[in-house]
Amino acid sequence: MKGIADTGFIVAFARGHDQHHVWAVDIAKQITEPLLTSEPVLAEAAFQLESSSYVLALLQDEMLRLAFDCNRNIAPLAELARRYRDRNPDLADLCLIRMSELYPRHVVITVDSDFRAYRRNRREAIPIHLPPHALLRQPNGDRPAESTRASSDECGTRHWRSLNSAQQLRIGKFSAAAIH
Repeated sequence: MKGIADTGFIVAFARGHDQHHVWAVDIAKQITEPLLTSEPVLAEAAFQLESSSYVLALLQDEMLRLAFDCNRNIAPLAELARRYRDRNPDLADLCLIRMSELYPRHVVITVDSDFRAYRRNRREAIPIHLPPHALLRQPNGDRPAESTRASSDECGTRHWRSLNSAQQLRIGKFSAAAIH
């Protein structure tokens, strides 16, 4: 899977008790190459997890790879900030929208339903991978089209044992200590 990782995915993967943990682990099992991300996403994840070490371990284990330079993208980021000022996106979201333009074959892996409203290259929907229950409602509260509804198998019917910080989480070739 070619993907771009958002903060919510990283946090859900790390925390065994997170409501999206099973979904994140299932995604991690499908990873065949490092997920691309940006420094603002890593900073948010480290803050939310209260662990820079965990986030750095994901880079060292090659689950994630930095693939964005804010300095080289200031003008496009500023334009995206103007375009979406009514949604008040943070810098991490702006970077991911821009990364979706730069890496059009990569899907954005996120728990943030705002990505359904964002557009790359002004009009093109951004391919996203959301947790199944996030597909049940649109950002405006409407039900989605039938083709985007999650199946009952996708809706978390599988059980994943919560991991504490002393246990090691090994998914495919990636491993890192799970955050409690």
